[in-house]
Amino acid sequence: MNLDIPTIVVLRLGVDVLIALLFLDFYRRHSAVGGPGWWCLSSVMSFFGTVCMAMSLDQLSWFWVGLSFTALSATFAFSWLGLRSFLGMSIPLRQVLMALLGMFIVQALLVGVWDCVAVRRSLFALSIIAVSLLSLKDIRRHDPKGHISALAPLRWLLWVVILGLAVMMGRVWIAIYEQDLAFLRDNAPKVVMGFTMDIMARAAIAVSLLSSRLRQESDRTHRKLQASVDESRALVDNLSAGVMVFNRDETLVSANAAARHFLGWPDQRGATEYMEHVPKLRLLREDGQAMAREEIPLNRVLAARAAVNGMVLGVQTRHRPEVRWALCNGYPQTDTRGVLRQVVLSFLDITPLKTAEAEQKLLQEHLMQSQKMESLGTLAGGIAHDFNNILAAILGNADLARQDLPQGHASRESLHEISGAARRGRELVRQILAYSRQQPMSRTLADINAIVNDSCRLLRMALTPNVQLLHKTNPNMPALLADSSQLGQVFLNLGTNAVHALQGKTGAIEFRVETVLRDDPRLPTVVATSCASNGVDAVCVSVRDEGAGMEPATVQRMFDPFFTTKAVGEGTGLGLPVVQGIVEAHGGAIEVQSTPGLGTCFKLYFAAATPAEHSASRSEDGTMNVYEPPADTDEASQPFAHHMEPSHMSAAMPATPQHILYLDDDDTLVFLVQRLLERRGYLVSAFSTQEDAIDAVRQSPAKFALLLTDYNMPGMSGIEVAKQVRALNPDLPVAVASGYITDELKSEAAAAGVCEVVFKTDAVEEFCDVVARLIRV
Repeated sequence: MNLDIPTIVVLRLGVDVLIALLFLDFYRRHSAVGGPGWWCLSSVMSFFGTVCMAMSLDQLSWFWVGLSFTALSATFAFSWLGLRSFLGMSIPLRQVLMALLGMFIVQALLVGVWDCVAVRRSLFALSIIAVSLLSLKDIRRHDPKGHISALAPLRWLLWVVILGLAVMMGRVWIAIYEQDLAFLRDNAPKVVMGFTMDIMARAAIAVSLLSSRLRQESDRTHRKLQASVDESRALVDNLSAGVMVFNRDETLVSANAAARHFLGWPDQRGATEYMEHVPKLRLLREDGQAMAREEIPLNRVLAARAAVNGMVLGVQTRHRPEVRWALCNGYPQTDTRGVLRQVVLSFLDITPLKTAEAEQKLLQEHLMQSQKMESLGTLAGGIAHDFNNILAAILGNADLARQDLPQGHASRESLHEISGAARRGRELVRQILAYSRQQPMSRTLADINAIVNDSCRLLRMALTPNVQLLHKTNPNMPALLADSSQLGQVFLNLGTNAVHALQGKTGAIEFRVETVLRDDPRLPTVVATSCASNGVDAVCVSVRDEGAGMEPATVQRMFDPFFTTKAVGEGTGLGLPVVQGIVEAHGGAIEVQSTPGLGTCFKLYFAAATPAEHSASRSEDGTMNVYEPPADTDEASQPFAHHMEPSHMSAAMPATPQHILYLDDDDTLVFLVQRLLERRGYLVSAFSTQEDAIDAVRQSPAKFALLLTDYNMPGMSGIEVAKQVRALNPDLPVAVASGYITDELKSEAAAAGVCEVVFKTDAVEEFCDVVARLIRV
């Protein structure tokens, strides 16, 4: 077969153009796959090199020869870069360009200076062999065990090229040695044809590699898509919301687990088996009436081709005859042309919400009642503080007037009635403060058995013979962190109510104290939470009577302030609200069980004291606080007592009169306290403004033996007055009176150097005792 250079050149140019276009198309359609861009550039360089080679046939020029050999070397170099890009390796472009530049310079020198054909061709062959060896090295690194079958033909081609070029170099040097110029001239077309076949083979192998890679990517994408579909199906099937898919003919395609559970359908089956249940579904409107066909969500979506959102409907099935409620959404699923394919219905089970809806009105009423009680408590507390000053003035002045009258004077009885009425008013103030939780609390370790025993002892003194009082205690009861006097008031109130419930009939009242374990289901939530967090058990005190009991309506309102079932003048309606306020202030809870005609049982739950509270209490005084009822309780604090003459307020006067400074913004109290202290033999300077009192100390710092001041005054509090006064005289004792004592107030007072904080509800009667205790002798 005779081949001439022009024919082969034209054939090679056509092959280069086709291959370049082929890889360009690959690059445009699959730009993420590495290689086609470099292989396209390799074909372009082959085309350019072939043109330069044709130009050098007519005239041997160093420029065209150097350019042709450089371009043809670039063909193989860019083919190698395309292989590295395909295999995901780095591209040494800078090194390749430097090598090609060196190739051009050397080839130009070998033509223009030395004109050595064998060296030029050997250098070109060596460059191709080097690129082929680098390609084999990269293939081995990427696929050391030869598992990628698409790379095997490339290995064989590279070895054939290496061996062929080695043979060609040897034959060229032999021809040069024998000066066989005819061989060099006659074999040039065959060499060009060989390189053309090599380019075609490389293109075929590259196309095979790309096809293999695209198949792998397609398989990988298909697997990911299938996994995504499986995950989506599993996700939908495991959703807490029900999902049902219907065709346009209303046949069921699928229903997830939540939908099947909501409808009470059997376990997983085919969609066609579920279809028998679909027509038997009975759908209801919110009012409980059957839903018309055009109102059904599926039919609405099919008719309007639009989504339906937030429909509330009830569902009855053959498997679940009870009505279950759902919040349903439906939307159409269309194809790319907008044609309806399926309808998807999703719904949430709101049966518990609908069940709770029946209680919503009651809960709203409870909320309004709670807000009303909170507002009433705040108002009552504020009024009680002001009312207390008025009562204190009445009591103090009545006792002063009584002291001025001789025994047997007719006015003493009137003054006694005034004092009795004021004391009952003061007890009402105490109850209001207890209800509004504005009374001070002194919580220490307390023995609940001792408190109950003392309360029963006081209660037994007022019982008639037909009432039997029982109390059962447990010697192993845990201690409480409580205000013993307030708990005693609670038990006295409950016992008094129990006596009234018997209505003079024969019956029994029982107090029972018992321990309740922290995990006992009987514990109210608030107490159970406290016990669980602190790792302690609870104490339960129950008060049971065999009285008339209460109707449910009465039980519902019994803790409302000023609500009472007693006759006018027999009750204030604050007893049980006070009990509730004290118990909740101790972190406890109350449960009430009452049946008309069978009696009532109050159960009070308290969390036991924690080990830390035990340690803190022992570190303070080493003892446990035991409730001790007051020895001189008046008729307001006793359940059933008669009027009695109050104790005389006079006492032994001090031998040396001491000067007392008294400050209060209430002029009535200023006048009263001044008279009280002066009758005890003290010198008193009383002021109603803070500036006057401070100026008095400033003028004579050592003149006064004690400062007694109110806390809540406009402009400057009693604590601030104490700071300024003690700055003038650090040795001056200071006592502060307040109707609302908090831990913050105690801490602030201690920091200011205040000796004592006096509860103002009892302060007027205790002022003389406080003065005697704190004054310097």
